[in-house]
Amino acid sequence: MYILVINAGSSSIKFQLLNMPSQEVVCTGLLERIGEEDAVLSFKTATVKLKLVQAIKTHNEGFEKIIALLLDIEKGVIKHIDEIHAVGHRVVHGGTSFSNITLITPDVKREIEKFAPLAPLHNPKNLQGIELAEALFTASKQVAVFDTAFHQTLPEKAKRYAIPSKFYTDYHVQIYGFHGTSHKYVSEKAIAYLKLKQSKILSIHLGNGCSMTAIVNGKSVDHSLGFAPSNGLIMGSRSGDIDHAIIFYLVHNLGYKLETVERLLTKESGMLGITGFTDLRDIQREAAQGNADCILALEMNAYRIKKYIGAYTAAMNGIDAIIFTAGIGENSSLIRKMVCSDMDYLGITMDDQKNEASSSTLREINSNSSTVKILVIPTNEELEIAKQTYELLS
Repeated sequence: MYILVINAGSSSIKFQLLNMPSQEVVCTGLLERIGEEDAVLSFKTATVKLKLVQAIKTHNEGFEKIIALLLDIEKGVIKHIDEIHAVGHRVVHGGTSFSNITLITPDVKREIEKFAPLAPLHNPKNLQGIELAEALFTASKQVAVFDTAFHQTLPEKAKRYAIPSKFYTDYHVQIYGFHGTSHKYVSEKAIAYLKLKQSKILSIHLGNGCSMTAIVNGKSVDHSLGFAPSNGLIMGSRSGDIDHAIIFYLVHNLGYKLETVERLLTKESGMLGITGFTDLRDIQREAAQGNADCILALEMNAYRIKKYIGAYTAAMNGIDAIIFTAGIGENSSLIRKMVCSDMDYLGITMDDQKNEASSSTLREINSNSSTVKILVIPTNEELEIAKQTYELLS
């Protein structure tokens, strides 16, 4: 069964075509920097490897280029779209409506759209991918896997906000959690690797969007993102944790409109707001050249992560392993080092040589004396989505 997996992020689209259940990867690709003049589209098969740099302004334009590559006479991997049996879509916010993978229907699409205000950088892009795939892959089953599903196990004490109870009971205002597909995949890999029957693991997903999950015996028990994917850690263009009084101050004292404040906190803040850059590679390069704003942004980023490590270690009453994953977590040895420095009180000590070594597989980067394992595990949300899609349709 050929399953095409589409993972549309806030500024990127990952895609893989897999042959299931063998998990053979027929092709893989990544479109980065959507909305910029130097967007990068990578595409790889058994015989083809290419990278295209060009202006790609919108996700729709990106989807069209990806599908054209799949069908390309010389470089492509399919001759006809009907060869694809199913398309699995990553969807960020499913609210309380979805706790499991589901076939996409008009009702499901309406629910995805309903939750768009809670995930404005993601759900609209996810829905665009679904509708484009429906139009092009008319013979394929369309399936949605929700980032929020993994966090359905959050206990009430962790997912409730200290506001009047009616907002929870009547309007479902609570912590939903995100990046669940990624946290589920890497935590299962870690548990299998460490051969733990009982486990307390902290998964740190660092990309343009960032989150941390406390995972006890394979179940999410606390999570840094909340009602929408905007609080917690400092992100590419999202502020992360912020005193809500600042919002009132901006509106009542400085005259900002609520729509402007929403855009400010979700699209103009985070690393972008501090440095003028959203891509960590640019920020690290500028920091190395002495840019004070970029140096500060890196320090703030690492400091916020360290605070959550301490909080979640306390919440779990211990910690067996820390996982770094996603684009930044897997590739930035600098961020990993900054996060794990001066953490020996918790038994976290890094081996700098292991940290600097490059690898595309699961690896340990802790020192021999560290009582906590520090793991770098490449996430594979696409494989996890394909597995769940195959199980649903089989």
